[in-house]
Amino acid sequence: MRVEKILEEIKKEIDGYIFHHLSESQTSYSSHQDLSEIELLKEMMQEYPKRMGKGLRGGFCVLAAEAFGGRREDTLISAAALELFQNWVLIHDDIEDGSDMRRGEKSLHEKYGIPLALNAGDGLTNKMWELLLSNRKKLGSERAFQILEEFVGMINETVAGQHIDLTWVEEGRWNLTEEDYFRMCRCKTARYTGVTPMRIGAFIAGCPEKGERLDEFGFHFGIAFQIHDDLLNLVGNEETYGKEIAGDLQEGKRTLILIHLLNHCRKEEREKVIEILGQDRNEKRIEKVREVLGLMKKYGSFENAREKAMSLSERAKELFDEGMDGIPDSEAKKTLRQLIDFAISRES
Repeated sequence: MRVEKILEEIKKEIDGYIFHHLSESQTSYSSHQDLSEIELLKEMMQEYPKRMGKGLRGGFCVLAAEAFGGRREDTLISAAALELFQNWVLIHDDIEDGSDMRRGEKSLHEKYGIPLALNAGDGLTNKMWELLLSNRKKLGSERAFQILEEFVGMINETVAGQHIDLTWVEEGRWNLTEEDYFRMCRCKTARYTGVTPMRIGAFIAGCPEKGERLDEFGFHFGIAFQIHDDLLNLVGNEETYGKEIAGDLQEGKRTLILIHLLNHCRKEEREKVIEILGQDRNEKRIEKVREVLGLMKKYGSFENAREKAMSLSERAKELFDEGMDGIPDSEAKKTLRQLIDFAISRES
């Protein structure tokens, strides 16, 4: 697929920045270089970045900058920082959700234990900030600090969205609506998947107002992306998806699919679903989880999610065309638009 090939090529360049930075910045541990424990820390910090991944956020950032007239070489530091953000967030997210797998392998905390995994995630967080500070030499202080401020806002929103998501599980919230889900996604996935990469691309190209014009596009794109991700988790192929299938049910995640089911099934079925999903993860039996999957199919919850993702992506295209009106046609602009369909057709 053309879009996947372009993302793959951009990811190679971004990965070059990431691994060069992780290697170079290890000088901060120079007084401990001979310790085997520090060698393990270095390995752990590079583990998620080395695993299979699309590099979507970084690629989005690079393409946005190019579409707005910026240079790729000016974008790679910020794009690499976005990918480091994605990786340390995933380390923490896997711990919070109790996920067993990430990108086709054991999650970091399953492999090394929670304390060491948390520490490696914290280490990657700092490497992200180091990268962003290096933008001062490349872009000048004003643009570098614009990008820093955007990262701060993005992380604040992501933390808020994650808190909402975790609180629903922690407090046993089941009476949720589609609007509740969309609000959570706007904070969590949509901000760092669609909105921030476009804004940063515009900052780098020297036209921040053009990026802000596309905020609603980014929110629609990001929510469609998350709905499709929820579908892959429940009905995808584990080998290509890279995580355990039905992991969201094991974790009791309040996805759009589950919310639809709870709002459309019979009362006794609803009580049964809540009883099953309310159990601790290690108490859930796979046959009971399959019963919930069967009910989701019976009540059209999967199809409803597909339709919602499609509707959001179609609206995202309209918003993209409106926001990019007046921006000259280019390969980058064309690819950005194609990413909308890619978001809801990918297999991982």
